[in-house]
Amino acid sequence: MHVFYTPDITSNHYTLNEEESRHCSKVLRLTSGDIIHLIDGKGGLYEAEITGMNKKNVQLTVINKQTEFGKRNHFLHIAIAPTKNIDRLEWFLEKATEIGIDEITPIICDRSERKIVKEERLEKVITSAVKQSLTAYHPKLNTATSFAEFMKQNVSGEKFIAHCIEGDKPFINHLTQANQSYLILIGPEGDFTQTEVDIALQNGYKAVTLGNTRLRTETAALAACFEANYINR
Repeated sequence: MHVFYTPDITSNHYTLNEEESRHCSKVLRLTSGDIIHLIDGKGGLYEAEITGMNKKNVQLTVINKQTEFGKRNHFLHIAIAPTKNIDRLEWFLEKATEIGIDEITPIICDRSERKIVKEERLEKVITSAVKQSLTAYHPKLNTATSFAEFMKQNVSGEKFIAHCIEGDKPFINHLTQANQSYLILIGPEGDFTQTEVDIALQNGYKAVTLGNTRLRTETAALAACFEANYINR
C-alpha cells in the first residue's frame, strides 16, 4: 500500500506536490490508473486513482474516503527534554507515532544539554512515521519551550511527572483510568531537579515511576507512551 500525506486535501480532485509527485512517479514508478492512499492528518483516509501525471505533478481522483480512521479513545501529550544526540529524540518521535501519540512538546529543563530544537526536521520524522504506520492523525509538534513557561500553561486532564528522585511513586495505571487525556513530563538525562519536581507538584502534576531501572530520556518517554496506550487497549 502506497501512502501519501496530503494535509491540504479538500475535494475529490487533488494534485500531489512536486516532492511527493517525484516520489510517486520516479521512485515508486506508479502510472495512471494505479491506486494509492492519502492521509490528511486529521483522521481522513482516502483511496485515490492516479488520473494524470508528468515530471512535476501527479493528478488524483478520490474514489473512497473514511473519516475518523483509527480514532483513539484517549489523548496523549508527552513533554520531553530534547536529548543531546538529536537522533535519539527522532527515534522516540518515530516509535511514539507508530504506537500512538497526539502531541509532543520539547521542554528545556535546568539540566538539559540541548537548548535548541529544529522543528522542521522533527516534523519530517513524524510525517514519515505517519505514512509508514498508516496513521490518519498527525501528532502535533509544539515549539520548544522552557520548563518554567510550560508550567504556566493551562492544561486539562491528567498530569504526571516521571522522575528518578527517591521516594515511593506509583505507576501511571495506578493513578488513572482509560478514556482520559494524559500529559506526561519526561526530563533530561540528568533528570529533573528537585525544584522542578516541586514546581510540577504544586501545579497539579502527580509523580510516577516507569520502573526500577534507570532509563535514557527517549526510552523513558516511549515507556510512558506505551503505559498510556496499554491502559486504553
